[in-house]
Amino acid sequence: MIQAESFIRVAKDKGFDFYTGVPCSYLTSFINYVIDSPDLQYVGAANEGEAVAIASGAELAGMRSVVMFQNSGFGNAVNPLTSLNQIFKIPILIIVTWRGQPDGAPDEPQHQLMGAITPQLLELMQIPWEYFPTQTADIEPTISRAVAHMTQHQSPYALVMKKGSVESCDLNSLLTVKPPSITPEIPSISEKMSFTRNEMLQAIQAGSHPQDIVLATTGYTGRELYAIEDRENQFYQVGSMGCISSLGLGIALAQPKKQVIVIDGDGAALMRLSALTTIGYERPVNLLHILLDNQRHESTGGQSTVSHSIDFCRIATACGYEKVIVATTPEEVKSLLASPLEKLTFLYVKIKPGIPEKLPRPKITPPEVAQRLRKIIQVAQ
Repeated sequence: MIQAESFIRVAKDKGFDFYTGVPCSYLTSFINYVIDSPDLQYVGAANEGEAVAIASGAELAGMRSVVMFQNSGFGNAVNPLTSLNQIFKIPILIIVTWRGQPDGAPDEPQHQLMGAITPQLLELMQIPWEYFPTQTADIEPTISRAVAHMTQHQSPYALVMKKGSVESCDLNSLLTVKPPSITPEIPSISEKMSFTRNEMLQAIQAGSHPQDIVLATTGYTGRELYAIEDRENQFYQVGSMGCISSLGLGIALAQPKKQVIVIDGDGAALMRLSALTTIGYERPVNLLHILLDNQRHESTGGQSTVSHSIDFCRIATACGYEKVIVATTPEEVKSLLASPLEKLTFLYVKIKPGIPEKLPRPKITPPEVAQRLRKIIQVAQ
């Protein structure tokens, strides 16, 4: 058994100062110490996949990151780990607890199957792993092996934490309560769909600045943005549907002086709607979350989403977004982007369906997209 401080301070020396995750009783002391540390950053996520995307955004923005969660929630993280981290070559350190360990301490029935397959699942996902250290002397070599792999292969590395690995550590900090202090006026949403996604993306490109970070959700959004004009400050997500706003959150928190523009879709946003609660709590003033809503899964078959039955603006307001705006024309979108952000902003844009003919796929590969974005951020620092 080790002290949380012993591991975290060595990790700090190796460059790990950004943590995010979902609690597990095995991780209590670990998370408590990170939260109490003034020189570390912790973001509590609503689910494990969201945490992976947040950590990945911070890594792209220049911060080595740790994501922590219980193995029973591993399933929530499989999608971004396989189609975001592995595809874009984004290395993060994973600490996953081993509930339901075979021949281990008795545990609740829901942990039985995942406990039996946790190591094999990591191996199937081609994520190298080892046990979380339980002796102080093993901490530095363990972290060094993780860093060496992450540096050489640009992919995740996992530590599997058994019960009783970390000594008890109380939490001394109090959670800062952040209710929406002033409920913004919720704009009315017109039923009219006059413009296409392509027209709105052209307006976003025209209104944004070269130093902004522009992140496009998976599907036709990224492909159309690329086809209009490929730019080094643009990130075209593939896979990991619903994770673009969490990726943007990680970047915005790690780079508070850079404006981050997230271009989301209704289907993607609905898939991980809990991300809005985390973003609304963290409230980075440099994040603009744009939702293009055509009320359908256009890039995956064209079936309708349920967005016609909900109010995204009221949801964003309730989650803590400080500014909520509705735009109906490309000119309104471009005008909004011309002014610097002063608070966390949600921009809702209803669009009509439609795809440009002969829409190309990006010729630049996902690892190249990620690497050039890192360079853009590093040059700007």
